Amino acid sequence: MEEINNQKKKNINIRSFFKDWVIPIISALIIAFLINKFLFFNVVVPTGSMIPTINKEDKGVISVIYNTKNMKRGDIIVFHSNEYNELLIKRLIGLPGDDIEIKNGIVSINGEELKEDYVKNKDQYNGIFKVPEGKYFFLGDNRPNSADSRYWKDHYVDSSDIKGKLQFRFYPFKDFGIVK
Repeated sequence: MEEINNQKKKNINIRSFFKDWVIPIISALIIAFLINKFLFFNVVVPTGSMIPTINKEDKGVISVIYNTKNMKRGDIIVFHSNEYNELLIKRLIGLPGDDIEIKNGIVSINGEELKEDYVKNKDQYNGIFKVPEGKYFFLGDNRPNSADSRYWKDHYVDSSDIKGKLQFRFYPFKDFGIVK
């Protein structure tokens, strides 16, 4: 009889362990995976092309973009570059249908000069671009040191290659917060 009671206690302890520890841990891992896959993901900034807004090796949280029509000019976007075969992070400048003229580093969109307080390092670049439907045009904030739409073989990023929008930086801790 005592052996049966000991076996019952052992079964209860095993069930209690699974109920109290294993199931919550597995549930948390599944939820974390789903959030990371469908809502947010982390990124490490690969280059200094966005200095001073964000620096090389900064770490941030990206919200997944499902509808590119919700993106606004000036958003900092993560996208897959087919040319470099990696994720890049740049500022959205040109929307589908935009006429972009860059003259001595000054950007105009559809004939109107773009106010870019975030650009501290200007260059003397000149160029004209017409953004096709379903495509986007990106520039780095550190213009003299940014391999961006101006210099790519295909100047435009397809909407299907856009992954998300930078929401906030979590490292380095001194710069923790929302990124604009």
